[in-house]
Amino acid sequence: MGEAGVVITNNKPCRRPLLLAAVLVVLLLGSCCAEVAADDKMSSSSRKGASGGRKRRRTSRRRAEAAGPLMVPITVLKSAVDAGAVCMDGTPPAYHLDPGSGAGNNSWIVNLEGGGWCNNGRACQFRKTSRRGSSDLMEKEIPFGGIMSSSPADNPDFYNWNRVKIRYCDGASFAGEGFDKAQQIFRCFSFRIHLHLSENGFYFRGQRIWDAVIRHLLSIGMASADQALLTGCSAGGLAVILHCDEFQALFPHTAAGARGTTVKCLADAGLFLDAVDVSGGRSLRSYYSDIVAMQGVAPNLPPACTARLDATSCFFPQNVIDGIKTPIFLLNAAYDVWQIQESLAPNGADPSGAWRACKSNRSACDASQMKFLQDFRDQMVASVRGFSSSGSNGLFINSCFAHCQSELPATWSNAGGSPAIQSKEIARSVGDWYFGRAEVKAIDCPYPCDGTCRHII
Repeated sequence: MGEAGVVITNNKPCRRPLLLAAVLVVLLLGSCCAEVAADDKMSSSSRKGASGGRKRRRTSRRRAEAAGPLMVPITVLKSAVDAGAVCMDGTPPAYHLDPGSGAGNNSWIVNLEGGGWCNNGRACQFRKTSRRGSSDLMEKEIPFGGIMSSSPADNPDFYNWNRVKIRYCDGASFAGEGFDKAQQIFRCFSFRIHLHLSENGFYFRGQRIWDAVIRHLLSIGMASADQALLTGCSAGGLAVILHCDEFQALFPHTAAGARGTTVKCLADAGLFLDAVDVSGGRSLRSYYSDIVAMQGVAPNLPPACTARLDATSCFFPQNVIDGIKTPIFLLNAAYDVWQIQESLAPNGADPSGAWRACKSNRSACDASQMKFLQDFRDQMVASVRGFSSSGSNGLFINSCFAHCQSELPATWSNAGGSPAIQSKEIARSVGDWYFGRAEVKAIDCPYPCDGTCRHII
């Protein structure tokens, strides 16, 4: 089976158990560790990137990475507070930077961290008291893996670039602009808690965080980059789609014939669909509507979309991607596990629990449930048909039950056993597209396959 203009061929086994466990931990739980705030200057290890100590540090880090992933220290951007660019609790935004070296010295990857959203007072209060809402609670250092790895074997095209992860602490994919004093939201709580929240409130400043951190990175060298790639997965992947053209516009335009910065974007697991759930409703649309309204997202959505559709519709990538002018690559699992669990069959849409087993174990799905999931896969493929007609865009939709594949070693590169289409794993596909080595527009066959694909679920 196949779609017109798409390559469909063998797929390597999808390592679902390991991937699913990792994704659920990263996206839903996460550990909240207390952390000593750094100044908004680059950390000492980052500053060495501009000195003669770079080669020695890079060598020692490579040796360390042989025993585990590279751990990169945090930088808290205190100066951003003056511009009102703050996390949900009012603390400064933060990022992690591992400087480039050698041929990658003047190339940059900017990765937007993902981690869901919040759509009401209770959910936002939970985030506000975690690393998802406060830089005070973020880890002192985090691992860089997959597309962020410094290992040439695991990440051959981008390992020596300047690699930055911008931490996510606003709850609206770096797009909100508002402040909520929470005077009405927590009526069910005690008066003391109600009064405390009324005074402190929630800062929804995702757009300002985006502006402040990106402009800071431009000021410390990114403005003169030869190459730049904006990436992110999940809520960060959605943020990439929303901000891709903004990112490209920040680099100076050059005269005809002159060499400028090559700017492209990669959205991993960001293709959230406005799909009908198992009860016949639209759970994700309702959720997104609350996020957009509560966090004041509408003014920061792509104007080409809001000129013809309502703001909630323009928070869905399927209504935005065709209008993006900057080259962009969409990496997505056709059976996105987050969307299956939280959009297609959330508990509220499945009160009888008929989908409970299927959501956690694909082999437990009956024929009608698999048909429902295949219809979702077909909707995803249909949503990118116009997008794929552009020669500058790239596409990799595989038939794994997964979520976020670019930042995990197990799914990014051939060394980790990445899923592949036409015998080409994800890392190579992204590299071929970015550097123009080959056109990449690949969609795997649906599950169950007709013998041309292999799956482990």
